[in-house]
Amino acid sequence: MAAPQRKTDIGPPHYKEYLPPVIQKNFGDWKYHQIINPGLMVHVANSGDKIWTVRVASPRLLSTDTIRDIADIAEKYCGGYVRFTTRNNIEFLVSEEKNIEPLINELKSKHYMIGGIGSGVSNIVHTQGWIHCHSAAVDASALVKVIMDEFADYFTTKQTPNKVRFAVACCTNMCGAVHCSDIAYVGIHRKIPRIDHDNIKNMCEVPSTVACCPTNAISPDPAKKSLKINADKCMYCGNCYSVCPALPIADPENDGVAIVVGGKVGSLRSNPKFSKLVVPFIKNNPPKWPEVVEATKKIFNAYMAGANKHERVGEWVERIGWEKFFKVTGLPFTFQHIDDFTIARETFRTAATFKW
Repeated sequence: MAAPQRKTDIGPPHYKEYLPPVIQKNFGDWKYHQIINPGLMVHVANSGDKIWTVRVASPRLLSTDTIRDIADIAEKYCGGYVRFTTRNNIEFLVSEEKNIEPLINELKSKHYMIGGIGSGVSNIVHTQGWIHCHSAAVDASALVKVIMDEFADYFTTKQTPNKVRFAVACCTNMCGAVHCSDIAYVGIHRKIPRIDHDNIKNMCEVPSTVACCPTNAISPDPAKKSLKINADKCMYCGNCYSVCPALPIADPENDGVAIVVGGKVGSLRSNPKFSKLVVPFIKNNPPKWPEVVEATKKIFNAYMAGANKHERVGEWVERIGWEKFFKVTGLPFTFQHIDDFTIARETFRTAATFKW
């Protein structure tokens, strides 16, 4: 006789435990789904069962009060079934059609922004920024706020040729999906960390600080009982500051933002793409970052005016060519845009859509 399976706290529980009963019943047996409007989608199973998704935006950083409010709403209308997407959208999974309208009305009354389904701007995935991250070169949360304020209509009502995914990473360690988003922003440091020689011996372990540098730019300085940094090797990632607080890298005069475009994760119509640099640097100008917003509008408006239906930003750029991209956007082309990185893609079959 087999021993009963004991419960442990090792690893996450199986995701199927948290699926609504309608989804569990019809798992893998769906007929179609239909986007009713940018905030509402219905999924229809071959059995005739239906379940609706109501999507709203959320900030990445949530208070406990907001999370409790979301849970209470889900409990009231969805049997407690709610999920967060990878882009920080909140999806309420409604099994009873009669609950859809009351749910939407309550969300509107509490000023939740409903939308984000289909061809349009989704919620922005971003990193911690100045709120939590000590190596941040830009305040990701604030930058997301001003960008989403500008493009909120494309989340709620207006449509784009295909979905447009924004992302913000507050430094080049890039905890966000900047490398694979349509329009994205990377916080940039431009000066090597400052060395607080007096506190190195009190706050840092020299071996671990030397080992943490990915480019081997840090080495011991026995004469000062401290560390030294090879400026030619430093790539301004700020990783050393995470290990050694006596190596601060934040610099209000030299930190800022780079803009990259054309990335995507999906394999539909074309292979996944890495984002490419289009604006090398814009100095931080909080709290509204007007220069970053203006550059974004140039890229977005050119895409809206020139893209074919179903084209992602990267596919549009590849069709018209990068020379024309810089012409229609009015962005300057500089030496930083020269891409000399090469990889034998075909030899090593690095695309997600390769065939043997």
